[in-house]
Formats: sequence, C-alpha cells, structure tokens
Amino acid sequence: MVVAPGQGSQTPGFLAPWVSEQNFREHLEAMSDVVGLDLVAHGTTSDSDTIRDTRIAQPLIVAASLLAFGALSAARVERIGAVAGHSVGEVTAAAASGILTEHDALAFVRERGRAMADAASLHATGMSAVVGGDETALIERLGELGLEPANVNGGGQIVVAGPVDALAALASDPLPGSRVIPLSVAGAFHTRYMRSAGETLRSIAAGMQTSDPRIPVYTNHDGSSVSSGEKFLALMVGQVSSPVRWDLTMAAFAADGITGMIELSPAGALVGLARRGLKGVPAVAVKTPDDLPAAFEMLDAEMAAPSPDGK
Repeated sequence: MVVAPGQGSQTPGFLAPWVSEQNFREHLEAMSDVVGLDLVAHGTTSDSDTIRDTRIAQPLIVAASLLAFGALSAARVERIGAVAGHSVGEVTAAAASGILTEHDALAFVRERGRAMADAASLHATGMSAVVGGDETALIERLGELGLEPANVNGGGQIVVAGPVDALAALASDPLPGSRVIPLSVAGAFHTRYMRSAGETLRSIAAGMQTSDPRIPVYTNHDGSSVSSGEKFLALMVGQVSSPVRWDLTMAAFAADGITGMIELSPAGALVGLARRGLKGVPAVAVKTPDDLPAAFEMLDAEMAAPSPDGK
C-alpha cells in the first residue's frame, strides 16, 4: 500500500535532498512549468510562511509525492498493490493510479489550491487537531462552538475546523483527556466554508478526461476502493467541502489485509497515524531518496509473501 500525505506535511527545505539528484530536479522543474510556480525554490529555500500559502502548499506537496512515486514505480510498479491519499494527497493517488495524467493532476491541484485559498480568504477560519478525549463529547462541543470535524483520522485524532475564535475557545477549555494543536493551514478545509471552491473545481473537472484506475485506489469519502475514474474525480471535488474519513480508509486497509505501508514525501504524518490505527503493520516514510531502498525492500517482501489462500 502506497499513501500520499496532505497539507501541513511540508517543512522548509524538505526537497533539498531530492533536488541534489539531477533526475529528480529535472522532474520537479517540469512540474513547476505546469503549475506556474518555482517548486525547486519553494521546496528548498522558501520559508514556512511562504509554503503555508495554500496556493503554493498544495502543488508543492503533490509534486513532492509524485517525485517519490515516480522512483517507486520506475523500479517496482508491478509490486504496488494499491494507493490512497489523504486530502490533497488524493490528487497524487489519482495520478499514481492512472485516473489522471500527471499533467492533469498537477493542473487540478493548481486550481484546487487557488480555489481553496480564495474560499479561505472570505472568513477568518483555521484548523486544529484534537488528540484524545471522548469523541461523542467532542462532536457535541463542536456543535456548540460552530465548528466541524474536518478530518477523522483514526488513532484518537480528529481535526476540527471553523472560525478562529471558536478554535481558540476550544483550545482554552479542552475536553478532559484531550489536547488541541493548531495546524499550519490557512482555512477551514473540508467544511461548509469551502463550498465555493467545490463549485469552481466541479467546473474544471467537467473538462478533464479520466481513465479507470490501473492500480486499486481507496477514497477518503468512505474508505471504499473505487473502480471508476470518473467517480473518483467527482469524489475529489466533493472532498474539499466534506470530511476526510481517513479512519474508514485505514479500516479498509486492515479489512483487506495490507501487510505494509509506504508513505510518499513529505512523509511522516500518515505513518504516525498508522502506528496507532494499524498496529503491527510495518510502515516506511519516504522523506528523502535515502529512504527509497527501505521502500523497495518492503515492496519486494510483499511480492514474496504468501497469498491468504497459501498459494
């Protein structure tokens, strides 16, 4: 299983180890031309405030994941059993599975970042991760504050979103046993505040060609594996204003018996969730090219493992 991370995973300079290798630098430069951004500079020298900008963050994260996926697929494409992405990572998954061409996936994420940034500019909103505490009590509290669950991540973590004053109120008086951690994002993504972005993307998606996935792909919508490229694209559009159910996606992984997880760059967040939600499943975070051998080893081990029927 190969997974692609979402917004907030980026850190200043995280692509420096990648662009030190000429083939990765050239690939990133080509992707820069598509999205109209200097992704090499943003991945190496731009500061945290710059790469926090949704217009930059989303193309940057998808491009980084595509660099890592390109390396995996060039060497072991037949051994990649399935793909999934968290939030904007679903755009990476669409390209990785063949639903969209890389060019169209980059064009889509360019417009996604712009549309979501525009929607975020209309209201002072943000997101916070809530770790621990009683989920039922949290949902009730969110209703009282006018907040919404945006990412139900599993492993005892729910990302909530809405007005910044309401997020501050939650942080100042957290539920017993919980911690509230502000996230470095610029809006209330995956909530009603993103409906205008959804309308923009629906129009853009209508002009895109899709193919059915050649690698199984799971959706954030309900954790199901989707066999129609057209349906997956429609779900990606709806996803911007509806919750990411990564808990259901991980539950589907477990039900389908995955034996390992590889997280693409900028990796770490989804591996952390897997440690809590998929206990016992080994995971590799591909943060730099130095992590690729461990990912190759995992793919080789999965190919060598016996099937459930022992054959």
